[in-house]
Parts: sequence; C-alpha cells; structure tokens
Amino acid sequence: MEKEPLALAYYELRIYTFGNEKQKKLIEDFYSLAIPVLNRLQVEKVGIFNEAEPSSPGKLYVLLPYQNLEHFSVVNTALDQDQAFQKAAAAYLDAPANEPAYERIESSLMKAFKNFPQLIAPENKGQIFELRQYQSATEAAGKKKIEMFNDQGEIEIFKRLQFNPVFWGETIIGPERPNLTYMVTFDNLADKEAKWKRFIDDTQWKELSSKPEYANDLLINLITSTVLVPTSFSQL
Repeated sequence: MEKEPLALAYYELRIYTFGNEKQKKLIEDFYSLAIPVLNRLQVEKVGIFNEAEPSSPGKLYVLLPYQNLEHFSVVNTALDQDQAFQKAAAAYLDAPANEPAYERIESSLMKAFKNFPQLIAPENKGQIFELRQYQSATEAAGKKKIEMFNDQGEIEIFKRLQFNPVFWGETIIGPERPNLTYMVTFDNLADKEAKWKRFIDDTQWKELSSKPEYANDLLINLITSTVLVPTSFSQL
C-alpha cells in the first residue's frame, strides 16, 4: 500500500524592522512568551533569527509553520482570546504610539512545495541559515521555476549536496510576488561558500540548468540572499 502524501504546510514569515535596542528587546520578549503558547497550539519549531550582518535599522525574522490554512486561522484567533497571554505580552501588544514596539512588520504567507511538504529542523543548533528568495517576472515563470524544483530534481540536488534544507515555499500572499522562498543551513560561512561552489559545478545541476526552458534568465529576474543566525530561544 502506498503511503498517503504528507499535507502541505503553510509558513508565515514575519520581518520586523526595529529602530533601537528597546524595540528589539520588546519583540524578543514577546516571542519568548509566545513560543510556549504557539507550541501548545501545535505551531512547532518556531524560528527566530537575527541578521548575520545587521542592517540599519535592524531586522528580526520570525518563521511560523502551520499545518494548513485552517490551523493558521485557529492559532491566531486563540492567541487573541488567550487573556493570560494577552496580559503577559501587554508591553509589546499595548505599546503606545509614541513608543511603538517596532517600526513595521512585513509578512508573507507561503505554501510548501509538494516535494518538500513539511519543515525539517536541522539536527544541530549553532549553524547559520541562508534565506533565499527568487522573484520572477510573471506567474508563469514562477510556476516553471517551482516545477524545476519539484519535478526536475533540483530539491534532490540540494539534499545530496548536504545543504540541509529547512523549507521551500511559494508566496501566496506578500510583497514582491511572484516569488518563491527557501531556507538552507551551513556550519559557517566557509561551509556555505564551499557548498554553493559544489552546487554550481554539479553535473546534474549543469545538465538541468542548461535546458532552454529552465534558463535562469527566463525564470528569475531577482535573487535575494540573507544570512541569518538563530536567537538563543529560537527552535530552529
């Protein structure tokens, strides 16, 4: 009997922009309180990250995995109705307008790829994470790039070369659409550089990327890469 395919997870990526250390602490304190509540609501392996090379103003990255869209709705409603949590997190939730807890929040909601349906947490902490986003000029080009990952074996190349991927997601709501986003991990920057070199030189990758219908110039018009380090209380 064939195994039932895993349901596709949904991921919310929140990027907080903060202007000072007081704001950063308010956000971090909020998630220190929120993570146990989220875990009880079956939001597992919450990722909280700082930039490896901090920008100005600073940014904090939060990755929240949900089982499905209904789970996303149930969790957020439950947080709003949890009076104990609301009281404990009041410093963040009720911050006055003249002393806000952050400058802005940029949020994206992503649907997992069929060939990487659930988030996989790395075995060891203390690694660095690379968050990559591929923007496409059209929805058709974006779907073709996703096809390349799912159906042409690109995800398997990442696995074989030990990038230890965490997730792949197609952004269904959020800025800079159409785009896909994924996260991979490395021991350190030297390991990152070495593995990307092996990827570029890989025979299977060269063969796949040489196919005219999968040329990067056709499918991708911007790649962004952000190196992240987990906070002490991150579950990734």
